[in-house]
Amino acid sequence: MTNSFNQQIIDEFRANEGRVGGPFEGASLVLLTTTGAKSGRPTTTPVMYLPDGDRYVVIASNAGADNHPAWYHNLRATPTATAEVGVETFDVKADFAEGEERDALYARMVEIAPGFAEYEAKTSRRIPVVLLSRTAS
Repeated sequence: MTNSFNQQIIDEFRANEGRVGGPFEGASLVLLTTTGAKSGRPTTTPVMYLPDGDRYVVIASNAGADNHPAWYHNLRATPTATAEVGVETFDVKADFAEGEERDALYARMVEIAPGFAEYEAKTSRRIPVVLLSRTAS
């Protein structure tokens, strides 16, 4: 079930070739459609991303909450998803960054979106970094 805040962003994204206003204006957003770990139903979530070569790096910050976001649990259960960037839709496979790679990518995200430093400070959990790579359709 998509909440109304996310649904407004999704609708705006799709109506404006991947661009949105408000708190995410100018941000690099991907619409990530995962398979529900419990429900088995597709769920779409807008997530900021960091380009890294041919990968899309997404951070499971959940705005600094003490639990991982649902989309992260979904990718752990089923590491394939659909991504929408701009007007393009494609299949992706999720990998999970660890150790130094995770720390370096998280630091890069903080450079472009300082709010991620605040999210890290708000929680005691280690915020996961997820790598999305295109798969052959």
